[in-house]
Amino acid sequence: MENLKRLFEKYTGREAEEVTELSSSGSNRRYFRLRGGKVSIVGVSGTSLDENKAFINLSRHFVDKGIRVPKVLGVSEDGMSYIQEDLGDDQLFSVISHGRDSGEYSSMEKDLLAKTIEMLPKIQFKGAEGLDWSVCWPESSFGERMVMFDLNYFKYCFLKATGLEFDEVRLQNDFEKFRDDLVAEEGNTFMYRDFQARNVIIKDGEPYFIDFQGGMKGPVYYDVASFYLAG
Repeated sequence: MENLKRLFEKYTGREAEEVTELSSSGSNRRYFRLRGGKVSIVGVSGTSLDENKAFINLSRHFVDKGIRVPKVLGVSEDGMSYIQEDLGDDQLFSVISHGRDSGEYSSMEKDLLAKTIEMLPKIQFKGAEGLDWSVCWPESSFGERMVMFDLNYFKYCFLKATGLEFDEVRLQNDFEKFRDDLVAEEGNTFMYRDFQARNVIIKDGEPYFIDFQGGMKGPVYYDVASFYLAG
């Protein structure tokens, strides 16, 4: 907290008068909104230096490419805390809640969904141009091990949690087919990996991407499937 306050003061030239903790959505990272006068900034306190480095480096790279992501405004000396642009609280997930619940999307909701999907290729293709893949975390590319991490996360954290009966042997056979298909896809594109409506902030009617620090080199269609399944 003190690191974040110091970063705020260094960036703005004034003390933070108000600090409010924000929802972390299950992450170990802690988010705070720091305010002083008319200035509002989001501070992040992480538990993994490599994860922090991934976000900071990716953010700077994407900003240079003209991709709408929060700008990193300052980093603590130990790299465990940083401050970033405050984009507000309007998650796409919440903004389109009426359409998601009713199944009938308004023209405004459809427009925001279209803008979000249209922007996805920009981070996948333009975001990959000149990107130092070594900054990605926890791996630089979506290889066999990372595929199985994701598939087993689905199995143990979602499927088993439902209590439904299923054939684990046949499921494993399907997993191995998915793995082979995913790693067979070669290319030089950025895979967001956690592309979902909760990781899109709407500011001034435009979508901004957040929480992309787990992204890496990988197949582009993974993100489309992720967006559809995550809702």
